[in-house]
Amino acid sequence: MQLSNEIPMTLPDERYRAVVQTEKFLKEILSTPRVPKAIKDRARSCLRHYPVWYDMQRAAQAAPDVFQEQMEDLHRFVAAGSRAAEQDDPESSELMRGYRDS
Repeated sequence: MQLSNEIPMTLPDERYRAVVQTEKFLKEILSTPRVPKAIKDRARSCLRHYPVWYDMQRAAQAAPDVFQEQMEDLHRFVAAGSRAAEQDDPESSELMRGYRDS
């Protein structure tokens, strides 16, 4: 696995959802039959001190630039336009008309 020097373009709400979805995934591993015991033990160990809902709420309040439960409307608009511009999607890039350097 090669590490990149690029800064990830992860938004605070995406980071928040990743933590929540990871918890769901680990719990799913525990409840899935035929998963090896060693994997279940590792998932259980990871969940032992995993942040609960309350911890995530506190983190979002204390550091909104790191964790946000939901993206603000302006950020959602800009993110959608940026994705459209990256994909060069003419229909979606209409959002960014007049805002791009052409």
